[in-house]
Amino acid sequence: MATTFTGVPGEPTQTGTAMLETATAAIQDFGPVNKVHQHLCAFHFYAHDMTRQVEAHHYCAHQNEEVRQCLIYDSPEADAKLIGLEYLVSERLFLTLPDDEKKLWHSHEYEVKSGVLFMPGLPGPIQRQDLDKVDRGDILPLGVPQVMMALTRDGQLYEDLARNVEKRFGVSFEKEREHRAYMTGPNLGVHPLANGGGKGLKTELREVDVRPVDSVPRVFV
Repeated sequence: MATTFTGVPGEPTQTGTAMLETATAAIQDFGPVNKVHQHLCAFHFYAHDMTRQVEAHHYCAHQNEEVRQCLIYDSPEADAKLIGLEYLVSERLFLTLPDDEKKLWHSHEYEVKSGVLFMPGLPGPIQRQDLDKVDRGDILPLGVPQVMMALTRDGQLYEDLARNVEKRFGVSFEKEREHRAYMTGPNLGVHPLANGGGKGLKTELREVDVRPVDSVPRVFV
């Protein structure tokens, strides 16, 4: 049966394509995708325009104890659209980055402590065990070509957006905020260059000359 994903331009998926997808899924190995083990829901806004706020569902995989990489979708549904790619790293690794790069990363401290970052479907105690690690120093870099930011204080998130998510997932941000009051945040505090250094960031495309192959030195003959 053909499948239609609403809101996506193009013809419906044909039966033959759907059958081919089923066959390839049974044969091929999707190693990187199968490493995804965690679903986080949060909110982001465009770094140059706080009025453009989106519900952001992060599907994350641990690369090691200090690095996670996440695919971000606009919903948890099967027809969700991929809207970003983000990494989480420890405070220790963040501090090794060049200063020019630090401003492209943001802290999770407010998101975690306020309760607006949560793991759908998981009991609160299990969530807090993992999110306490995030609060104590994990930082999130921002995607390209459109840089996105995280919430950093009360009053930024649209009330109707917050209430809609709370209702659909059966959560209370205020109650979870109370449960997370013991969390301490990054050991050294939020770095002054993180969160864009307090300023908005916007990436812009520009035209450049492509380097010809012959211009690249040949190391091996």
